[in-house]
Amino acid sequence: MKAIVRHEYGSADVLRFEDVDEPAIGPREVLVRVRAAGVDRGVWHVMTGLPYLARLAFGLRRPRNPVLGMDVSGVVEEVGAEVTTLRPGDEVLGSCTGAFAEYAAVREDRCVLKPAGLTSEQAAALPTSAVTALQAVRHHGRVQPAQRVLVIGAGGGVGSYAVQIAKAYGAHVTGVCSTSKVDLVRSLGADQVVDYTVTDVLGTTERFDLVLDIAGNRGLSGLRRLLSRRGTLVIVGGEDGDRLTGGMGRQLRAALVSTVVRQRLRFFVAVVRRPDLETVLDLVQSGAVRPAVSRTWALADAAQAIRELDQGLVPGKAVVTV
Repeated sequence: MKAIVRHEYGSADVLRFEDVDEPAIGPREVLVRVRAAGVDRGVWHVMTGLPYLARLAFGLRRPRNPVLGMDVSGVVEEVGAEVTTLRPGDEVLGSCTGAFAEYAAVREDRCVLKPAGLTSEQAAALPTSAVTALQAVRHHGRVQPAQRVLVIGAGGGVGSYAVQIAKAYGAHVTGVCSTSKVDLVRSLGADQVVDYTVTDVLGTTERFDLVLDIAGNRGLSGLRRLLSRRGTLVIVGGEDGDRLTGGMGRQLRAALVSTVVRQRLRFFVAVVRRPDLETVLDLVQSGAVRPAVSRTWALADAAQAIRELDQGLVPGKAVVTV
């Protein structure tokens, strides 16, 4: 089968469009014929092997699995011996290792049936980004109706869902993004939109019940000034330039500070599971959330998709089609 692979860590220049063997499936996995695969910041981290600590999971010297990609939408071709909820012919979406390929092995508990009203491209744009946003807003942010929520990074993959999910739970949402993404964030339902190239959000006198800092590098003291006395900060990802730990240093400092202040400072590592995927699909089918797919690329052009994502040129979600 054709796949996007890399045999070493590096920039998108290390990616190759090659023939590889179809993946073998375990007893609790299904083999999916891929129709579309999502592109997000996590793919960049897996490709580059950054931060270095992540290589404990990806492979120390070289990638453990050469095929790139995590979010998948497609058709079940084969099921493992212990799979009970899916069968060949089912259209599904989920999270896996090796989605940038014609076939992918997906765990049953990280996979759900695709609603008929979703295109394959929309479905592939959901798993990691939408579930991360759900966990940030609902699980860790504990959002409540009428609360004031600030989403920093509102124009990206996770941010575009965070704006919509916070609105779905009744919050008043302010989104922060670049100039090119203002219209998108406004169209997703944000009550206010701040263009960070014009206005420094850290200088505002407004206070928020919940601040989501998505893949940011702002200092904790500045972020805390944005919070109400008992507000919550949720750090989602982090790009502080530390090649060893990534944003982990800031996240650990947040955990320590949180023990001595009234404000709640939280961080987490998202894991895609079926219950959260089902909640996301409920929100999509209700009309409260829509996948904001702005660009699609053919599988052979996945490297360019990642380059543009890394340069901040993709509003909302990017998707590779197979």
